[in-house]
Order: sequence, then structure tokens, then C-alpha cells
Amino acid sequence: MIRVDDNQLFPVFLQLNQLHTLLVGGGNVALEKLTALLGNSPKSMISVVAKEISPAVRNFAGNFPGVTMHERSFQDTDLDLVDLVVVAADNPDLNAHIREEGRKRHLLINVADKPTLCDFYLGSVVKKGNLKIGISTNGKSPTIAKRIKELLNEALPEEIDETLTYMSKLRELLKGDFTDKVRELNKHTASLLASKEGR
Repeated sequence: MIRVDDNQLFPVFLQLNQLHTLLVGGGNVALEKLTALLGNSPKSMISVVAKEISPAVRNFAGNFPGVTMHERSFQDTDLDLVDLVVVAADNPDLNAHIREEGRKRHLLINVADKPTLCDFYLGSVVKKGNLKIGISTNGKSPTIAKRIKELLNEALPEEIDETLTYMSKLRELLKGDFTDKVRELNKHTASLLASKEGR
């Protein structure tokens, strides 16, 4: 049973390469957000809008054809053709305005360092090939989230992706109903774990 003061966030994995994201801001925080977005989904379509876009943002974004740059002030019409909004502007009035306009359009919004203005957070992510693990401390401690990420990166072997590929192929070959398939997959998983523990 979930308590009222527990983490109420619902974890989801978005197919960013099928969405259009607006990033408002062009400085260091924008670079951090852009790195997180493209690091997880390199084929994303992202529009960057800012009065000034730093050389670092330009250089990084130059490696990704889905990123377009607009060095100018934010306009409300920037929200018209996007699915997701990330705000990394150092301007509280602009942040609040984008939040208000975005809600009118039913857009999900993340405002850097302003949890009360966010519909979603960009948490720590562990990546090993096809395996991704999202970590959230509900904003309580980004340091703990980072440490858990480091621990999981060290603990999970690089070969985990090969195991996932093998299990996917095995699942396609299995016959029977769902219960039979789960039982067979569990047998194979148990033998994999036993062989690793025996080393």
C-alpha cells in the first residue's frame, strides 16, 4: 500500500524519436538537458529557442540532425507544434508564462530546478545496451540518485545486452500459452543466475 508521503511519480519511457520536443534556453542548463535527451534518444526532433545560444550548445547539437536552433525570444506559437516542453531559461517570469501557456495546450512540461512547475522530471538513467533503468528520489536527493546510478553501472555486466537478445529470441521460439512461456523463461533465467553465482 502506498502512503501519501511516498514517491507518487509514475515511471514511463517515452519514444522521444516519435515526438517533437521544445527546449527553451541556450546556456549550461540547456546543454545539460539536451545532453540527457539526446543521450537517451539520439534521433529526437528538438527545437531549441533562446535569445542567446552558447557555442557549447551549438557544437553539441551540431552532431544531431534532428535539432534545430532558433536564436530569438520565445514566442507562444513555439508551443503550437510540439508534444513536450523542457524549459532551461534563467527567467522565473518566462518559466511561469510557458507553464501557463503549455497547460492550455495540454503539453507536458519540465522546468529546470522548479519541481512545482514540472509535470515530469529527467531522472538518472542507467544504460546497458537495450536495458534502461530510471532512478527517482522524488527530488529528495539527486546525489543519492547519482550514486545509485554509479553502483548499478558497476554491478551490471556489459554482457547483459547479449542476455537480453538471447532471451528475446528464446521467447519467440517458445510454444504454449502465456503461463507456459513464463515458466520456460524463468527456467532459463534461473540457470543463467546459477552459472554466474557459481563463478
